[in-house]
Amino acid sequence: MDKKLHFSELYNTHYASIFKLCKGYFNGNEALASDSAQEVFIKVWESLDTFRGESSIRTWIYRISVNTCLLHLRKQSTKKEKITTSLPHVAEEAEDTADEERLQRMYACIQKLPEKDRLITLMMLEGITYPEISDVVGMTEETLRVRIHRIKKNLTQCVSHGNI
Repeated sequence: MDKKLHFSELYNTHYASIFKLCKGYFNGNEALASDSAQEVFIKVWESLDTFRGESSIRTWIYRISVNTCLLHLRKQSTKKEKITTSLPHVAEEAEDTADEERLQRMYACIQKLPEKDRLITLMMLEGITYPEISDVVGMTEETLRVRIHRIKKNLTQCVSHGNI
């Protein structure tokens, strides 16, 4: 039988089942399954002359399919991005130093605030609720919210430029 005719017959007979097999390997991804099935049949075409007949042609094509899919999955897993939760030690020290300096500037700026504003800020840093803070400092919650907004603005300016 002519190679082209034989290949065409194999393709028409086995493509649908090979596509389904590949689709199973790639969790239903039809694009990957299609690409892999095409790759399988390219390999079948290239190796058809060397098929020894030790198994059925169907078994041989399935084996090529499985190997092709597994090879693709291995390549895909080595391309995955590696995510780490820790940074190199030197980077951590540099970041910690910068954060520590900024924190020190923040506390220096808090010390420059008027006494009531300093009290409000420190209570907020402790996570005390607005109703509790307003009771302690003797102002309404609405006035407190406006005051907190102004304090934040002043602290941001102080940390950035060094003055309130």
